[in-house]
Amino acid sequence: MNSLSWSNWHPLPEAGLFSENCLAETLDGGQAFRWNRHPDGFWQGQWGSCLGRIRRQPDGQLLWSAPRSLEERVARELPDYLAVHQDWANLVDQLPWRSDPHLRQCLARFPSLRILRQPLGETLLGFLCSATKQIVQIKQMCHQMAVAFGDEIAPGFHALPDWAALARASDADLRRCGLGFRARYIKATALLLAEAPDRWRSFEHLPYPEAREELIRLPGVGEKVADCILLFGAGRLESFPVDVWIFRVMENRYQLHGWTNPQIAHFGRTHFGHLAGLAQQFLFSAERQETRTSAKTTVPKGHTQANAPA
Repeated sequence: MNSLSWSNWHPLPEAGLFSENCLAETLDGGQAFRWNRHPDGFWQGQWGSCLGRIRRQPDGQLLWSAPRSLEERVARELPDYLAVHQDWANLVDQLPWRSDPHLRQCLARFPSLRILRQPLGETLLGFLCSATKQIVQIKQMCHQMAVAFGDEIAPGFHALPDWAALARASDADLRRCGLGFRARYIKATALLLAEAPDRWRSFEHLPYPEAREELIRLPGVGEKVADCILLFGAGRLESFPVDVWIFRVMENRYQLHGWTNPQIAHFGRTHFGHLAGLAQQFLFSAERQETRTSAKTTVPKGHTQANAPA
């Protein structure tokens, strides 16, 4: 890090205003796995071939900085990654908060929560690592794969590997990245996608039901992970991932006792409509916050983030 020359801080006014907890929840709440808070208070993260820093000002506006060698690229790609051109206020207003008091409370707790628009392949790889793992462990696996197999984009910083690089990796090399049994799923998926690179790119453009079914055909991808990939990597706001937190919300707040995960996912898409995934993030974030604050319940091991598979 010390060998890099960083740019000055630039304003990102089109991103809108963020509260501190909403920025933290957006960058480090289980959507993405390559962001960390720096001791100096800013966030540093990677996506695609970009490396950048984000700092919140006291008035809620965001500033960004990047290594000078990547400054133009980050300036071009950061707005898309943060989905700043999305009219979030209008989307939130379309949610059924007027008739849903619990959702209304969740929206009030996280007024500037956003959904990132991550690279699709990166999102798929991250969630293939997520089975029974916490956020910090998923971050470690992604970092180790990047160092072992990814291209260096700045001194000491590597992008996540592409599918061809992962397909060439041995099972032993993958396991050395701390992947455990996930190594076989990542290897098998990499072999499929390296042989047919247009296949995974098509997920982004297929109708939601077809894209979901195509993803579920990949090794290690279940219904929940498929919905996470579509929501966080393809911008499919109709996706409604159901993890332990959302299951708890639906059981305790919406009285869906005895319902299965697929039934809850169907209810979510029906009740919250074409923006169900956006509603899901508010429900999830509020439930986690309340649990941490009250400390009345114990989080099941391996389920400290919303969208890891059970």
